[in-house]
Amino acid sequence: MSKQDTHFFNTFSLVIGMLVVIALMLFATGRIVGGGIQRQIVLADSKYVQKVQARVQPFARVAVAGKDNAALAIQPAPGAATARAVVTQPKNGQELFQQTCSACHGAGIGGAPKAGDAAAWGPRIAKGKATLYEHALKGFQGTAGVMPAKGGSTAPDAIVQQAVDYMVGLVQK
Repeated sequence: MSKQDTHFFNTFSLVIGMLVVIALMLFATGRIVGGGIQRQIVLADSKYVQKVQARVQPFARVAVAGKDNAALAIQPAPGAATARAVVTQPKNGQELFQQTCSACHGAGIGGAPKAGDAAAWGPRIAKGKATLYEHALKGFQGTAGVMPAKGGSTAPDAIVQQAVDYMVGLVQK
């Protein structure tokens, strides 16, 4: 290496080092200035403070014999009632399929035969509708996967049977 190359390398390294130091100083200054302002803004937001307080509450409460434990009654999670109110009970089999069944039968998840797939539904349809109804209503564990009772829904039996008829109809079109 020549003397000029060594001089260039040393100067270049010094400049890069100084730029790194300047960048770190700017970062630290930004954190100090922004941190103080951000902390004030965040603590002024009452919703944020309430959410933090809810998250840091003890997750377990202990009932003590001989004491008033009425405050330990199980409370529904905030927003749980509104979340249930959004999902309405299906009025027919097609609605049940769209709300519940399509979660597995739409994409063939967990071994569920895809809606409209004649090859997958053929052997099942050959066993008869009574068998399809029974597996849909009571659940079924086959070699390909598991069908939970009513697909995990709370729909009436008649609606579940209509959903089975709807899926069979998709194949037989």
